[in-house]
Amino acid sequence: MTPHPAARYIAAMSYASFLAVATGLSLCACSAASFTTEVQGEATVPASPAGTPTLLNAFPSISSFAALDFNENQDFKNRDVTKDEVTRVQVKSMTLKVLSPNDQDFGFLDSLEAVARAGNSESRFASRDGIARLGLSPPNPTVGLNTDGSLDLRPYVAAPSMAIILRGTGRLPEREVRVQATVVLEVEGGLL
Repeated sequence: MTPHPAARYIAAMSYASFLAVATGLSLCACSAASFTTEVQGEATVPASPAGTPTLLNAFPSISSFAALDFNENQDFKNRDVTKDEVTRVQVKSMTLKVLSPNDQDFGFLDSLEAVARAGNSESRFASRDGIARLGLSPPNPTVGLNTDGSLDLRPYVAAPSMAIILRGTGRLPEREVRVQATVVLEVEGGLL
């Protein structure tokens, strides 16, 4: 018995619809995922010797930024993504906040830049000049750095170890100042 032409048409259309849905789902399943991750650390800017104005010629290092391995990053683990699967990394924001004393401002800091380093390669990804003139008031002021949105940090994130180095100019503050640096990265890679 031969199926009615309308039945064959419905069966063919159902099969075509099934293929369209299956293809769409497979394309979605294979597209790159995008997520944000944050790295954070603290440093202490030493006080100037009593009564002696002293130039700030080196910003203190942040120990948690010294040997970053993104395979150990919790956001990477939550997404089941390794640093080798990353296709692009962009800096979304970089901030520096005064933690203590809470009545301290950024009057001691003229400029700051953030550099990504892996091996012998480095790239500046954020900077800010004229920080002391911004008039950011206590308590616990925060300054945002200008980021280079076109820079892809993937080679640094995928390296065996990456460091973030802060370089600043200004004067040593009258008292010791503890600061917190926060870098927010948008990561593309892995599968949805």
